[in-house]
Amino acid sequence: MDLDIRWPIGLLFSAMGAALAIYGAFFTSSQKIWRFWFDLDLWWGVAMLIFGLAMIWGASRASRHG
Repeated sequence: MDLDIRWPIGLLFSAMGAALAIYGAFFTSSQKIWRFWFDLDLWWGVAMLIFGLAMIWGASRASRHG
């Protein structure tokens, strides 16, 4: 087994984060708080996307060096 676990985790979080961020940016959400400027869907989507991309980046660095 030569599969790094960071690849599927990174792809999953990137896909889900992108979908959530797009939903939060373009569609109305009932999750908006603090006078409609803090959209939970948008910011959690961005956070998940960043985490997923960091996992993919780490997996690609490990595969190049290993």
